[in-house]
Amino acid sequence: MSCGVLPAVDKQICSLERWLIGHLADIPDPDHAQVIRRFATWEVLPRLRTSSQKKPITPAARRHAADQVKQATAFLTWLAARDHTLGTCGQTGIDAWHAEQNEYTRNTMRAFLRWCSASKLTRPFRLPPIQIRRATPMPQPERLELIGRLLTDPDLSLRTRVAGVIVLLYAQPLSRVVRLTLDDIGHSNDQTLLRLGEPPSPVPEPLAELLHRWISSRDNMNTATNHASRWLFPGRRAGQPMHPDALAALINDIGIPTIAGRTAAIRQHVLEMPAPVVAEALGYHRVTTAKLASEAGGTWRPS
Repeated sequence: MSCGVLPAVDKQICSLERWLIGHLADIPDPDHAQVIRRFATWEVLPRLRTSSQKKPITPAARRHAADQVKQATAFLTWLAARDHTLGTCGQTGIDAWHAEQNEYTRNTMRAFLRWCSASKLTRPFRLPPIQIRRATPMPQPERLELIGRLLTDPDLSLRTRVAGVIVLLYAQPLSRVVRLTLDDIGHSNDQTLLRLGEPPSPVPEPLAELLHRWISSRDNMNTATNHASRWLFPGRRAGQPMHPDALAALINDIGIPTIAGRTAAIRQHVLEMPAPVVAEALGYHRVTTAKLASEAGGTWRPS
């Protein structure tokens, strides 16, 4: 008799499912709870499960899914306060709600509103188009000044210095920085290499020296199951890397805007090198780097 193998269960989805039980129990209106349960069951969770088949769900994606559920719950409460329900909600109600909300809330709610419309829970309405605002890159002299500060200021923590330079030099998001391991650090002909894509990127001095100092003195290594951690930035939980939000807080606290710095770094790279080369080396999609090169005024074009 053959035995089947159960599919792997994504821990972030399990976390969301546990949170959802408590969230539903806290909704005082049973009709609202039923709508939210349906939305989570037939829209939010299936989308996450489909994504998990390609790659593990990130904590950020899990938080975004929970925010969608919370904003949907708040929207039902907003309607009830105005003596309305989903069934009586149409374009006027949607426009009034949009006028009161910030951009993040409006974008987070789009999945729920579209689901309501597709499920014919509301009257017909149209959603305003999404307004995409790109992060403004910091000026190149400011980026270089910040890199110099991180490389030379002994009063800053070693962890913050190394992580900050990886962001500002290699245009890496912190969600990827925290997933780096010791196996991503290599050597060739006395040159330290950092594998972000292919080929690995050279690590110049004095960053290489800082990187090796950090590896030999990493934090959060004292627990019984964490002393052999391979994460470049170990977290407090055994076997887990540092959370991106925690690392972001440390870097932001010393006055380094990570998004603006990363945007400046990738723009500078595509100005100096062919966009496909940058994409392969730094782990970006080729379409992304080609578009950035065009926006930055890069002159290199494939032959």
